[in-house]
Amino acid sequence: MHYVIIGNGITGITAARTIRKNSDHDITVISGETDHFFSRTALMYIYMGHMRYKDTKPYEDWFWQKNKIALKRAWVEQIDSDNKSLRLSDDSTITYDKLLIASGSVPNKYGWPGQDLDGVQGLYSYQDLEMLEKNTANGIERAVIVGGGLIGIELAEMLHSRHYSVTLLVRESKYWNNVLPDQESDMISRHFMEHGFDLRLGSELKEILDDGQGKVRGVITASGEEIPCQLVGLTAGVSPNIGWLAGSGIATQRGILVDHHQRTNVEDIYAAGDCAQFHQALPDRRPVEQVWYTGKIQGENAAMNMLGRQQAYAPGYWFNSAKFLDIEYQTYGMVMPQLREGEQDFYWEDKGGKKCIHLVYRASDRLFIGINTFGIRMRHTVFNKWLKDRQTVDHVLQYIAAAAFDPEFFTNFQPDFLEAWNNAHPSYAVKPAKKKNLLQLIFNN
Repeated sequence: MHYVIIGNGITGITAARTIRKNSDHDITVISGETDHFFSRTALMYIYMGHMRYKDTKPYEDWFWQKNKIALKRAWVEQIDSDNKSLRLSDDSTITYDKLLIASGSVPNKYGWPGQDLDGVQGLYSYQDLEMLEKNTANGIERAVIVGGGLIGIELAEMLHSRHYSVTLLVRESKYWNNVLPDQESDMISRHFMEHGFDLRLGSELKEILDDGQGKVRGVITASGEEIPCQLVGLTAGVSPNIGWLAGSGIATQRGILVDHHQRTNVEDIYAAGDCAQFHQALPDRRPVEQVWYTGKIQGENAAMNMLGRQQAYAPGYWFNSAKFLDIEYQTYGMVMPQLREGEQDFYWEDKGGKKCIHLVYRASDRLFIGINTFGIRMRHTVFNKWLKDRQTVDHVLQYIAAAAFDPEFFTNFQPDFLEAWNNAHPSYAVKPAKKKNLLQLIFNN
């Protein structure tokens, strides 16, 4: 049996390793992006000089041959499902018995005039990193970044590290307000501006201007303002990379439609990761889940189902983490931008405006639903247990020190946090758990 995987990101490589651990089947991984798997989230650190490309590869180059995983550097241009074959960009073909599509995402483009000029780019692939080096090789005075998500702030931080001025155009009135509640959005917006970023909320791109030689010279916003710049970063989200599947017979909507076993409508073809869209989303999940850990879980799920070991996608409770410049962000459970019916919340922010906690719970029985933390590290296993055990918000407050995972000598947030809660909710005042009980909870996870 020949198992072919399109894409060498976290999803494709997890699938390849899972298949290898559980079988002796032939495995080929195809990617036109790079020869080897690398950490996509580390792209920014290459540009900033903190890492080299080779440092971002989790496995040594000899790993693949040793584990009998063949690597093919090429783009897949066509899938012939009738003959179970792929046509590649080098005009070769490869046949498969079972196929996994893990082709990831592509940056969104919305038909802006000038969006294909030199100096206009996204930040997703290794090729985007190479393009960024080319576009800033001679230095720039200003970059304009369109979009207010995580990729946008990463690109802003990269350019800021080389002392380039950055303007961020965010269409919404609040930063990342499709994910963050207003309080967290306001705190992060202030933080960006304190670091010298020109953050324009409620500002939308209208046109990218040509210098007459095919290069960008500036942008015009929807309000008519012209902003001179030499680089435009398009970071208004990403979409599943499925355009190349036209005519394949594989059913798609926003992404490749799959069931909870990662199966497409075509026999022996599976899809997973950023490019996949579930026919029916699980409760409190989205049909397309484009984060690292869900890609990893889907890769393993696809592999086991390709091997005939039926299992359904079960990602557990939602969590995610990111970094906004020097402020770390974590979320566990569900903290929506707007409270849902029957939910209550409590928001605390430290006096310095660099740390915050946002708790959400159910009003009727005080069931803990989720938490956002900024500037405070928390233990995933502890929050996962509390969600699984359906603990109350009062229990979480009492034992929150057990979840804290900040390094030594960091300022302890807990006294101020609990004091604020007790002042706001005297009827539900909380006394912190004793240290021995905290240690028992930590080590029992």
